[in-house]
Formats: sequence, structure tokens, C-alpha cells
Amino acid sequence: MTTKITSAPPAAGLRKEPRRRPAASSSVSTVGRPGFAWALPAAVFFTLFAIVPLVMVAVLSFMSWNGLGSPQWVGTDNWSRLWDDPVMLKSVWLTLLLTALGVVIQTPLSILLGVWAAGYQRNRAVLSVIYFIPLLLSATAVSVLWRALLDPNFGIPAEASWLFGDGNLFGEQATAIGVLAFVSTWQFTPFHTLIYQGAARSIPQVLYQAAEIDGAGRYRQFFHITLPQLRNSMITSMILMIVGGLTTFETVLILTQGGPGTDTTISAYYMYDKAFKGFDFGAGSAIALALVVAATIISLVVVKVSGYDKMRSSMEGVS
Repeated sequence: MTTKITSAPPAAGLRKEPRRRPAASSSVSTVGRPGFAWALPAAVFFTLFAIVPLVMVAVLSFMSWNGLGSPQWVGTDNWSRLWDDPVMLKSVWLTLLLTALGVVIQTPLSILLGVWAAGYQRNRAVLSVIYFIPLLLSATAVSVLWRALLDPNFGIPAEASWLFGDGNLFGEQATAIGVLAFVSTWQFTPFHTLIYQGAARSIPQVLYQAAEIDGAGRYRQFFHITLPQLRNSMITSMILMIVGGLTTFETVLILTQGGPGTDTTISAYYMYDKAFKGFDFGAGSAIALALVVAATIISLVVVKVSGYDKMRSSMEGVS
């Protein structure tokens, strides 16, 4: 015979209370927005290596200094001499020409390659890796490479005289500018392609699915969905191209050295020629400051005209 034992319910005064979690320690601080101390190292670095040199260049642009002795204050003499300098005016035109060529050539190439690289085609990854190799090289290495390949005596032009004529691509202004534009395109197009590749992959696929339901083909999808959605990235890429074009230096230094004559002397190279070859650091500083101001103004104009500053959405192309 078994006896069933049942527990009596607890008395009213001895009822078990629910278990409470331990109170949070008062020593744990509330997580908020990081203070200025977190940005202090970057701010100090930027001030020492960007702001301070820029201020020094601005001051030196109003002085005469050959690199030795003490600078002498000359006021706006450096600026007036540059304004009347025909080589300086020509260098400005050449700089704008090469910058425009870079934007016109690299933008469509980068968009097409970026959209293609964002897909899932066969062997896409292998081909993309091969194409992005120039992005891993420095401008100096790329310039030395193409200087050797285009050498009129031992390079490709010497072996293909039927295409290049006498082979001296650096002997005339038109061909020399063409070489500079080609080398810049070969080196920097992969970088902008990478920008468009990431932007194209962020486009919602539901937009393409809806377009297919409506009967839109691949070309209509590209022009009515892909391009509008790449608007933000396109503006960013163009600003980088403009700033890069205005500050191009190594390519001209190694490939043409401003020649023939002064036919490829862009403003950045003319700054180097004035300061480090002519020992006129005042005029060189004036050119450098003018380039900084021009790049800033052009970038602000592009942002303002494109309406990029009014876009608040995190989605590509949606304002």
C-alpha cells in the first residue's frame, strides 16, 4: 500500500516572491556619442601634415625665396608674374584638357565595367582580378612601365612602325597628350570601376524584377534603373577624377617631362619646374595654392549643380 504525499500550499505570509535580477552596477557608464578625444589623434595628424603646410605655402606665395637664406616679402609680385606668364596660362589649359579627357573617357568605361563586374558571369572573378592589377601599382611604376613599352627605339612603336610611323609618340603635342590620357585611363579606371561595382550590387533586385514583369529589356533596365541608381557614385567618382586630374604630376614627370617643349607642361609640373628647377619657391607656392583653390571650387560647383548636397537617402540615386 502506497501513501501519496502532497505538499501543502505555502501560507499567505510565507509565499515565495519572484526572483529579482541584481541591480546594474553604478560603475557602468551609459554608452553615448564618442568624445572629441577619439578624434584628437587624427585631428593632430591632419593639422600637422595638411593644414600647417598649406598655411606655410600660402604665406610663401607672397615671398621671394630661392631655397637659401631668408624669404623676402614681395606681396603679390609672384601672382602678377604668373598672371602674365604665357607658360602658366598654357599649363592651365592643358590641365583642364587632360582632366576633361579623363572624365569623358574613364566615366563610361568605369560604369560599364563596374556594372559587368557586379554580375555573376562565368569567369567574372578571374577577369576582374586581372583587370584590377593596375590599381595595385603606383603612378611611378606605371609611368616607368609605359615609358619603356612606348620607347621609340626599343618599345612597341619600334616593332609596329606600320601603326606608329616613326615611333616617337612623345615628339608631338597631340600624341604626347594622347599617351598621358591613355596611361591615366589604364591606371585609374579600375579604381572607379570598383566604386561602380559596389554601387551596382547595392541596387535592390526587386526593381529589376518589376521591370521584367513590365516587359523592360536589358538596355531599358540599364538606362532607366541602373544609371539613375548610380547617380551618387557617379558624382563621387567624377569629383575624384577632377581632383586627380588637377594634381597629376608623376605621369608627366616620367613620361614627357613637360615636352616636347612646354606642350605637356601642366600646372602641377610647372609648379615643380618653377620651385625645384628654377629655385623660385615663391612662384611655385603660388601655383600650388592656386591648384588647391581651383580643385576646391570645382568640387563644390559639381556638388552644388548635381544636387548631391541635398540627398539624404542612404539608397543609391534616391533623393
